[in-house]
Amino acid sequence: MALFESHIFCCTNRREPGHKRGCCAEKDADALREYMKKKIKELNLPKTRVNNAGCLDRCELGPCMVIYPAGVWYSCKTRDDVDEIISEHLQGGKIVERLKLPG
Repeated sequence: MALFESHIFCCTNRREPGHKRGCCAEKDADALREYMKKKIKELNLPKTRVNNAGCLDRCELGPCMVIYPAGVWYSCKTRDDVDEIISEHLQGGKIVERLKLPG
């Protein structure tokens, strides 16, 4: 049996200011990841883990995350986006198409 049903990796990578690709950290990634962790704990979602990740190499589209084992990538810019991913993807089993990043 799997240790986690959903394992979420949130990019919080930092680059030097003014880098041409930007970085997720300058787009509030740390706060969004902490918010997601808090909400998942409040909802008592079993076997769900939220982790920090280094660069996921989608800097221009961030902040970004990937949820395994589904392998779905999201661009998550607001707390409302986080809430929608939790309710639709993690609780409802449906991909949030408007936030999904291409393959």
